[in-house]
Amino acid sequence: MPPAGPRSGPDGYGKPGVIPLRPLQVADILGGAIATIRRYPALILGVSAAVAVVTGIVVLAIRWGLRGQLETISADADATAEEQLDALRENLPAILGGTAGGAVITLLATTFLTGFLTVVVGEAVLGRPIGFAAALAQLRPRLLPLLGLIVVYALIVLVGIVFCVVPGIWLYVLFGLATPALVLERQSIGGALSRSRDLVSGSWWRIFGILLLAMVLAILVSSVITFPFGLVGNGYSTFSGMEESVTFGGLLVTEIGEMIASTFVTPFAGIVTVLLFTDQRIRKENLHTQLAREAGAGPYGQPGW
Repeated sequence: MPPAGPRSGPDGYGKPGVIPLRPLQVADILGGAIATIRRYPALILGVSAAVAVVTGIVVLAIRWGLRGQLETISADADATAEEQLDALRENLPAILGGTAGGAVITLLATTFLTGFLTVVVGEAVLGRPIGFAAALAQLRPRLLPLLGLIVVYALIVLVGIVFCVVPGIWLYVLFGLATPALVLERQSIGGALSRSRDLVSGSWWRIFGILLLAMVLAILVSSVITFPFGLVGNGYSTFSGMEESVTFGGLLVTEIGEMIASTFVTPFAGIVTVLLFTDQRIRKENLHTQLAREAGAGPYGQPGW
């Protein structure tokens, strides 16, 4: 006789990992995101902190390097519109160059962290241990496609927003589950976008509401963390006798607050997206039966995705 499959009870197939293996409620998704961070604190927060520090140093260097150009543009409140425009034209190349350089570094860091978190959540759902080297090994072949996906996704949303904010929001949600599809299911860029569209179809408002709730929570937590650092950073200039000028100490304190906030907030938002992807597959494809079977196969079984 073939071996018996996993048995479903009133609560689904149990909870081998950070979420119960059944259609998820909002509390399951948000709680699962927190549980994932708590289960792998050194791995998730450590990598997130490293990414935040790298991007923070780049942003700090750009802000400090461009302070002269920015102050020149806004220094003379009595300048005519033509004089202000001339100042903007003169300093615009440096500002655009610095901004573009920072954007590239941020894009690369975001790509790595997004993919890394997706791999970790894939194991966390099954309750499996995973280390940095193992997660990196799974992610490495997907990094370039993921980078391409993030660029394409950003351009799609940007084009939507250019025409009208509403289409941009609609596209943002419609293709919002493409990243876990690309990483966990080894989809191509086009396949991941199509996969997200299929999974979101019929559930757009629910997914929009959960993403919006997660975003609001992330903004609130980030504001609570960064607010005191902003006060200290602004006060640093006053105590330095440079109220009308940016000081390096003030920028540094402010950026440290943003690094700390990013370390905790960015993983939460990313994990929510992966859990939403999992939930949609459970609801539409009965993924929980496959995951339950895989969870009982031990840590070296074939991926349940």
